[in-house]
Amino acid sequence: MMTEHVLITGGAGFIGSHLTRRFHAAGHRVTVLDAFTPQVHGNPDAVADTVRRLEEVAHVIRGTVESVEHIRQAIRDATIVIHLAAETGTGQSMYEIDRYVATNVGGTAKLLDVLGEGAHAVRRIVLASSRAVYGEGSYRTADGRVVYPPHRSATEMAAGRFDVTMSGEGPLTVIPTSEDALVHPSSVYGITKHAQESLVMTVAPALGVEPVTLRYQNVYGPGQSLKNPYTGILSIFSTLIRLGKDINIFEDGLESRDFIYIDDVVEATYRATLDPRADGAVLNIGTGASVTVRDVVAALLDAYGSDVPTHVSGRYRVGDIRHNVADVERARHLLGFAASVPFETGVRAFAEWVRSESVESDAYERSLDEMASRRLLS
Repeated sequence: MMTEHVLITGGAGFIGSHLTRRFHAAGHRVTVLDAFTPQVHGNPDAVADTVRRLEEVAHVIRGTVESVEHIRQAIRDATIVIHLAAETGTGQSMYEIDRYVATNVGGTAKLLDVLGEGAHAVRRIVLASSRAVYGEGSYRTADGRVVYPPHRSATEMAAGRFDVTMSGEGPLTVIPTSEDALVHPSSVYGITKHAQESLVMTVAPALGVEPVTLRYQNVYGPGQSLKNPYTGILSIFSTLIRLGKDINIFEDGLESRDFIYIDDVVEATYRATLDPRADGAVLNIGTGASVTVRDVVAALLDAYGSDVPTHVSGRYRVGDIRHNVADVERARHLLGFAASVPFETGVRAFAEWVRSESVESDAYERSLDEMASRRLLS
């Protein structure tokens, strides 16, 4: 197998740090470019510890994709770029619009600008995108048609009607969303991921670089940030449980997501990075199964042996989707990839890891107050 020099932007983050170790273990050379933002990585001592551990397996550059100079420094001699660096969080994106666009869209544009300068060895760029590009995703009507419903209205949700509806249609049934589904994001975060995809899939081939887009579903597992209150309900709920605080379940708790364990995400990404057949592909990376938020809470309480009170509040966030389940057949066919870790197994492994971590006073309530003050949470 050819030895690659892999640049991973955002390589110190949750997915990036796992990927770094995977490529290093397989004999590849790895460079990490990461901004080490406090929201994700915590205080300077925590950052220093992360850097120390990463330097055992990679060359680490502290910098940002918003800097052309940092990108030029990091990309030197790289043969593959895995572009993970991004601001994440559906809720926060709705009121930190400029920051999300500057990092996600602007950073991707700068990366492509550097590739366009010609002085590089990069042959493939793998973009970490998101299922957020689909908005509400795919549904089937009573007479069997596949439709793509519009975003839910605040009026309907305020009345406690959370299910997805479509004018002129009867009851809709959620179905797995394929890569060919309508792209119509319902959040600023989703819009920026769609823009990233469009940039990479359009510009990279013109530069002689192979593009690959991976639409990750809801990734979880050991190493997930327990400090960032804007992403990952498993981390949020785990922190609340460890602190002995009540869990507030939004909507009616029947909203669902496709949760995929970090080891499966790493395996899928590793294959998509190196497999020649992935050139030009857009792939869902998920399990093809959905889990409701109520079931998430029950699984976590069982894993921790906890009985903290839970409340189904009926509150809702602007920009949230109702359901999410991926059609994963394309990744199965193209890469021979199928997720192997059942949700129940992954949750227990995640909880075991969380028990070994220090849990700080959570910032979750502050994040909710911030959204409420901007009329994005009711």
